[in-house]
Amino acid sequence: MESSPDLDPNKDDLPLCANTNHMLVRHYVLDLAVYIQRKVIAGSIVLFLEPGLGSSKQCESGCASNTQDQSQVSTKHDINSPITPEHKRLIPPEEPPYLIGGMDVGSEDESEEFTLVLDCCDLVVSRVEELDVTTVLDLKKLDVNEQDVYAGLVQRLVSMPSSCWRTQHELYLQCSRSSNIVNTQPLQFHMDRWSLQIRKKGVRTPHDFPCAVRIWYETKPTGGSVRWTKDQDGRCCVYTMGSPINNRALFPCQEPPVAMSTWQACVRAPCDFTVLMSGENQAFPEPAETGFQQWDYYVTMPMPASTFTIAVGQWLEAEVKVTNYVDDKLSLPLDSGDEEYICSHMDYPCRFMVGPARVQTVIPHRVFAPSCHLQKAQDMVLPLLPLCLTAAHSVLGVHPFPRLDVLIVPSGFSSLGMASPHIVFLSQSVLTGERNLCGARLCHEIAHSWFGLAIGARDWTEEWISEGFATYLEDVFWSHVQKLGCREAEEQRQLKALLRWRRLSDELQNSEEELQVLRPNKENTGEVSESGASVVKHALNPEKPFMQVHYLKGYFLLKFLADQIGEEKFLQFFKVFVGKFHGQLILSQDFLQMLLDAFPAMSSQGIALETIFSDWLDTPEMPEWLRDECSEWLRTPAVQEVKGEVAKWIHFSGSGGKGSKRKRAGPKVNFKELNPEQLVLLLEFLLEECNLSASTLRLLQSTYNLQAQDAEVKHRWCELAVKHKHTAAYRDVELFLIHDQAMGVYLYGELMVQEDARQQALARRCLSIIKDDMDQSARTVVEEMIL
Repeated sequence: MESSPDLDPNKDDLPLCANTNHMLVRHYVLDLAVYIQRKVIAGSIVLFLEPGLGSSKQCESGCASNTQDQSQVSTKHDINSPITPEHKRLIPPEEPPYLIGGMDVGSEDESEEFTLVLDCCDLVVSRVEELDVTTVLDLKKLDVNEQDVYAGLVQRLVSMPSSCWRTQHELYLQCSRSSNIVNTQPLQFHMDRWSLQIRKKGVRTPHDFPCAVRIWYETKPTGGSVRWTKDQDGRCCVYTMGSPINNRALFPCQEPPVAMSTWQACVRAPCDFTVLMSGENQAFPEPAETGFQQWDYYVTMPMPASTFTIAVGQWLEAEVKVTNYVDDKLSLPLDSGDEEYICSHMDYPCRFMVGPARVQTVIPHRVFAPSCHLQKAQDMVLPLLPLCLTAAHSVLGVHPFPRLDVLIVPSGFSSLGMASPHIVFLSQSVLTGERNLCGARLCHEIAHSWFGLAIGARDWTEEWISEGFATYLEDVFWSHVQKLGCREAEEQRQLKALLRWRRLSDELQNSEEELQVLRPNKENTGEVSESGASVVKHALNPEKPFMQVHYLKGYFLLKFLADQIGEEKFLQFFKVFVGKFHGQLILSQDFLQMLLDAFPAMSSQGIALETIFSDWLDTPEMPEWLRDECSEWLRTPAVQEVKGEVAKWIHFSGSGGKGSKRKRAGPKVNFKELNPEQLVLLLEFLLEECNLSASTLRLLQSTYNLQAQDAEVKHRWCELAVKHKHTAAYRDVELFLIHDQAMGVYLYGELMVQEDARQQALARRCLSIIKDDMDQSARTVVEEMIL
């Protein structure tokens, strides 16, 4: 990526600045403390680096800016008087983001010096140090090239085989605590809006750049990667909320997904707080400095930095009714001659090659929640988890990750769920009504363990690889959990397909065409600059997080493909694909070409890679197959049953409009009981009616007890109340907007568009109550509607 002025953060596209082709981070060691009062996370991060594939060339400087507006520049302390921070020393609050005597790296002739570019935003960096790993005695025992001991030691360390990962992590930790190199030129750094650039004077190639670098920094309370807020009990907490900028406001990192790395973290938090992270180990707190406890997490599977997750709060753990421990035998390797999988990924301790892990249907799991939701989480989430995990294992095989925590996050969370390695965030919205919404959402997030995490998209614009697959598998897993017969399962899936088709149709009519394309970079998908930098199209558009086109259109593409070869064969192929590609990054064509090769008969049906691209991935249009198929879904028994009930309600509304007739009409109507998905469809059909009487709406509410249904049903009920100005249900609308923020964004627009003073006042009142705790993208979208 060529040097350019600071990119405007208000633009849609997100720059990935890191020059990963020149230098790769192989491992991060984080040493951080959480300061609740100041709302900052402060400490250090150590990067262990390795020259990349493009490092032999004269390197460009990535995203480095030649302008110095709003920049921060620094060197480390006086080289003649080195100051090595003691372990656990934190950045002094009064220390400025630049140091007196520091050299502005933009003011020199820097054209021939190599620059390490890291993705970074909203951080206060105080200094950057080159570590002297030669002082680590255990590391010096490694066999290295004597011509370059320093680089050789780090290279040997990052290249240790996965069988030695415990020793490797211990050496990483010792190195992270080593002193900075004395009597050398200082490391210089510069910050712009989106990146941190680091240089060492006189160093012109990645091969000569320091291999172990420590960065001292702290986050900002307003940083875009973590949310400081209050939980449902009114207590302070902080968590990574799935920001479009990922973790670059939590720590300097390499954002491009190809920068796969491992990490270990020591996090200190006040004693009454629990630290949950995306580490593979179950951490237990140990005493730290006065008033703090220390939590240590790690991962051994290299993954993009965007998958790093943390949540710190006064969460409580739901009680487990049955023993939920990992079998010691899981550490045993796969028996020779018993190999179902051949790993093609980089070397790490892979569960796919551990014999007992292959038959472990339920991995150890825990559920956390604020105290006010603990009982609901225990009653709803905890019993469903082993069922959903078992269903997933029966379809896809080995669980890629060894454990799972589930956390009920604060009400301002902007979606129903978010999956990271070893941890899932769930919205409180899944805790109401029957178990369908909660169970289906758990299945969706668990599916991400395979698609989205163990197998990731090499180009972030191809979100459908993650979300489309998880949406498709959600239905498969959930029908397994419900133990439905083939006919029942198919009926349920057709009903859900119809609901999704209606949602997709609505979204395609009410969104920008550019946001509707699943492969916006088309034939350039996956391409990066010479340095490895790139841009993620539309990533910063505030409306994008609330769009579902990648979920829905991706789901329908998979449903289309399954219809061509049969679902059973399709799911068997999924398992084979996972076996081949786990631990790797893919593009659409990797999956599609392997599928076409496995089922050559598809080509005789006119299905080829090019036609899938043109019909499904590279166009905003609704595919012809989908338009034809929806008419079939309308004829299914479950949908016909709903249509029959809709006719009753319309007749009731028309015949019960006046006086005693209305009173007589009520008791004569016999309404059938409907499941939650049928209820959603019923309410959507009724939303198409121009007029529904107040008595109809009252009976509708009482018949189905709508205010006690799940959030999907309540959402449609609120839309009905708004459309027909049913003032008796305005309290339901208010409660929905406050407590179901993950789903209520566009309901604000419906309240405003009616131009009804009472409805507009309701919208403004709800916004004023929750705006400080809202997701920033949600707040931006809602404020544009209202203000």
